[in-house]
Amino acid sequence: MSEREIKGLLIDIDGVIYDDEEVIPDSVYAIRWLQQRKIPFRFATNATARSRASLARRLRSLGIEVGEDQVINTPFVAARELKSRPTTRCMLLVKEDARQEFDGLTVVERDAEVVVVGDLAAGFDYQTLNRAFQAILGGAEILALQKDRYWKVRDELVLDAGPFVAALEYATGRQARLIGKPSQGFFRTALDGLGVPPEQVAMVGDDIENDVRGAQDAGLTGILVQTGKYRKDLVERTGIQPDLIVKNLGELVTRF
Repeated sequence: MSEREIKGLLIDIDGVIYDDEEVIPDSVYAIRWLQQRKIPFRFATNATARSRASLARRLRSLGIEVGEDQVINTPFVAARELKSRPTTRCMLLVKEDARQEFDGLTVVERDAEVVVVGDLAAGFDYQTLNRAFQAILGGAEILALQKDRYWKVRDELVLDAGPFVAALEYATGRQARLIGKPSQGFFRTALDGLGVPPEQVAMVGDDIENDVRGAQDAGLTGILVQTGKYRKDLVERTGIQPDLIVKNLGELVTRF
C-alpha cells in the first residue's frame, strides 16, 4: 500500500461512501470487509450539516453498522472544546441537526463571545452574515468548523462554508481558528482511542488539500480516492503528492 505498514484508517464520508444521495460503488462492501477483519477505522468528516447521531443513522440505512462513537465530525470537535467553558456565549451558524452537538451550551443570537461557522447553504443570507459580522467586530472569536471551498451535490460542485468564512475574515480583519481538516487538532481527536499510532494510520478522502495534505502534515498517510469531488486537473494544480491514489474505497481494501 505504501512504504509504511497501515493498520488503521480514517475515512471521509461525503465523496468516499456516498455523493449526496448516491452510494459510491464498492464503499459498503469495503466497510464490511474492514469490520470482518477487525481493522480499526473511524469516519472523519468535515461535514457540518448533521450531528454524529444523524450521520451514523444515515450510514446504517446504507447497511453500514456503526455507532456514533465511530464518527468524528467538526460540530462534535468544536462542541467538545466549548463544553470545557460552558458559560461562553456562542452564536451558531450551523444547520438545526448539527445544533444537537451543542446541547448544554449558552447559545445566543446577539452579543456572542464565539461565532461558530459551519455550512448553512442558503441560510447564508445578508442578515445572518451581518449579525455574525457585528458580533466579531464586538470581539467574538471566529471558529470555522471547516474552510472547504466547495463540495459536490449530484453532478455539480457547489460553494461550501469556506468562502463565507473568508468573507467574515475579510470584512472584520480577524482570522478564524480552524476546527476541521486539515487542522492537526482534528486529526488528533479522530485518532484518540483508535489504538493505532499516527504513522500506521491512513486518511482516505476525495479532497487533496484537507484529506491528503492535512493527513500528511499530521504524520499520517494520505490516500486520495477518484470519487466525490476529485478532479484530475484540480489535483494536479495543487502540486500535492498523495501517498496513494485509488479508484475507490473498494480498490483500497484489496491492497491490505
